[in-house]
Amino acid sequence: MSPSSAPLAGRAVIVTGGSRGIGFAIARTLTAAGASVAITGRDAAALEAARRELGGQTLALKADVQHESEAAQAVADAAGRFGGLDVLVNNAGVGLFAPVADMTGAQWRQVLDTNLSGVFYCCHAALPHLRRRGGGWIVNISSLAGKNGFPNGAAYCASKAGLNEFSEALMQEVRHDNIRVAYVMPGSVATGFGGRGDQGRADWKLSPDDVAQTVMDLLGHPDRSLPSRVELRPSRPPKK
Repeated sequence: MSPSSAPLAGRAVIVTGGSRGIGFAIARTLTAAGASVAITGRDAAALEAARRELGGQTLALKADVQHESEAAQAVADAAGRFGGLDVLVNNAGVGLFAPVADMTGAQWRQVLDTNLSGVFYCCHAALPHLRRRGGGWIVNISSLAGKNGFPNGAAYCASKAGLNEFSEALMQEVRHDNIRVAYVMPGSVATGFGGRGDQGRADWKLSPDDVAQTVMDLLGHPDRSLPSRVELRPSRPPKK
């Protein structure tokens, strides 16, 4: 591969929730660009299938990021295998949708612990490695649900709103360490996430590859620039 066809050659990346959907599309795009990629997930079989399909130097790490010890171990294992860390993509997420009156405390905690606390755990573990490399990127995959609430989505919307503000604060904390933090807020993506997919009528939705391309574009920005928030919408949704 020539340098132009492998723009991320030599870069070490972790993509959480990388065995399927948006996370897998991101991992595939970054692997194709020459990066060494570690993916995390909770399903060992899905992880192994994704690792085989991705090929290259892909590392599959079974980890549930809502547990601090598992998130920290995954980051340590990836940095150990690759000799450091350049990029963390926090994509792992849970979508449980129910009215507040019907949602259990356990369901609420699972959503918040995965979508928000899990990002904190991974960032906390990754920052020392990024600093040792002289900088890098943290890209958090959020959602337009973080600013546009909807019925039955209280837990999910709250988790993504929190993620947005977490990202804003972290961006300001680490920018002078040459660590750039951005969050991507996709609208409707054709993944069937959380059982809310519109199977058979999803041609208008974003593709996971659209989100992956956005991450790739972020990583390619000149050092002097920081697109810290990206809102990504379907260009032609159904007319109401």
